[in-house]
Amino acid sequence: MSEFGILSIGPPLLAIVLAIATKRVIPSLFVGIWAGGIIYTGSFGIAQSFDWLIEAIIADDGFHAQILVFTLLLGSGVALIWRLGGAIAVRNWAVERLESRRKIGLMTWILGLGIFFDYASMAIVGSTMREASDRLRIPREKLSYIVDSTTAPVATIGISSWVAFQLSMINEGFSNIESEGAAQAPDVFSVYLHSIPYNAYAILSIVMVGIIVTTQRDYGEMLDAEHRAQTTGAVNAPDADPLQDMDESLSEPNATRPMLRTFLLPISMLLAVTVGGALWTGYDGQPVLEPLFALEITTFVREVVTIAADGAWTTALMWGSFAMVMTAIAIGLAYDLCDLDESIDAILEGFELMLTAVTILVLAWTIGTVANALGTGNYVASLVENILSPGVFPALVFLVAAVISFTMGSSWATMGLLTPTAIPVAFELTGGFGSTSVVVGAVFSGAIFGDHTSPISDTTVLSSTFTGTDLIAHVRTQSYYAVTVAIISILFYLTYGFFETSPVALLPAGMLLLVGVVYGLSKFDARRKGIDLTSIRNGAGDSTYDSSSESTTPTERLD
Repeated sequence: MSEFGILSIGPPLLAIVLAIATKRVIPSLFVGIWAGGIIYTGSFGIAQSFDWLIEAIIADDGFHAQILVFTLLLGSGVALIWRLGGAIAVRNWAVERLESRRKIGLMTWILGLGIFFDYASMAIVGSTMREASDRLRIPREKLSYIVDSTTAPVATIGISSWVAFQLSMINEGFSNIESEGAAQAPDVFSVYLHSIPYNAYAILSIVMVGIIVTTQRDYGEMLDAEHRAQTTGAVNAPDADPLQDMDESLSEPNATRPMLRTFLLPISMLLAVTVGGALWTGYDGQPVLEPLFALEITTFVREVVTIAADGAWTTALMWGSFAMVMTAIAIGLAYDLCDLDESIDAILEGFELMLTAVTILVLAWTIGTVANALGTGNYVASLVENILSPGVFPALVFLVAAVISFTMGSSWATMGLLTPTAIPVAFELTGGFGSTSVVVGAVFSGAIFGDHTSPISDTTVLSSTFTGTDLIAHVRTQSYYAVTVAIISILFYLTYGFFETSPVALLPAGMLLLVGVVYGLSKFDARRKGIDLTSIRNGAGDSTYDSSSESTTPTERLD
């Protein structure tokens, strides 16, 4: 129990409420931090607030500092690609081949699934698809939703830095079990693999994106955004304050020779160096190919995944983003598209482009530091410790994880707080390890759901940044879909808890339920608002693009 009691919830909630009410995220976050300083010190609190700011930047052995460097370098890489005409080339390629809004949405979704390492995925997919989606009047809120609701869920069930952290938290949970039976704890990696089918929110969230982009049906504030974009052509609301505006922040791109290689080569270098660097830092010298030669496929896959999970992904992301910048500079010089002085100017413009996002990231992390100092997560967890039963426990873990993640703005912090606690409690409730995997899956699911609905989440900030969306507009439009998936996830956990139904049956049932809910709510909401769903699905923007208006020929576009 936190010594500050209910006051420990105050600072993060204050920051979130102010951000949503005023749409001014930076001052709202600072007010929340300052309020935490006052509560913590019992005095003016400003000195403590700045101490927390510094602590947040250097926290986790420099993890946050590495993310800041990566973000700034990535901004420079994006600015260089823009200056070289890479964004124009991608837009031209996409418009020629992805001629409908459905195809644009599906391509964005597939890219998000394929580029499975968290922060870089948001940057690559958001930057890649933004120009093409704008041409077909897809609202930026929809693009940001697809990017955000694909990236974070995939990171929890794919190969990324998240997996290594999750494995360490499961191991810590086992070490917290004070019982003779703890010696019989299952293998940590096996628990993680078995938890994937129970990571209901992550799986259903990915499916939900597929349903939305395939059916072209929307409800809630996303339907309003779609209606606005189709009827006015405005991909952002008139009062929106995007975290990134390429047209206003960057110099004019090279439109005379837009070549796909100016985009593909820097991005390929980013991917190759990042993945290669992570595998290199995770390799422990053990022979990896021997199990493959011996046809021990399971052992081989386990070794590869372990190497990837042990890799220093944030360090590799820095290396990859630097390689991306250097590759773009080399291309500019080689093709006489951009001289060295112009390249340096673009790098500085990229830093400036990321300044707002970096500021919000630092303040959001600091709110998490405040919450840790005040014991917010422990207080929330303690509120429900006396209402436990095996049947409701998985659903309760999901809800507690969601609240902690929402108030702290960090799924990682939530996993770190709750997984080591939930595993021993599950062991005591059931007298064994049979429910460990489902509890781990529930923690991961709740953490991601809280992330998706919190304006102080780093993944929410970055997805808004790289899609050029207003942060609060992204949170508001995405929340309708996130809450829908969360409700079905709760039904999933309650059904498992009371009837021990296999996820093999529960997940397909949840997917079918999602389809029904999307069709029903979209029809009801459209009728209520007097909006013609057919016109939105067909897309007024689909027929507005005239390829003859472009200054380049198809041959030049594909160079």
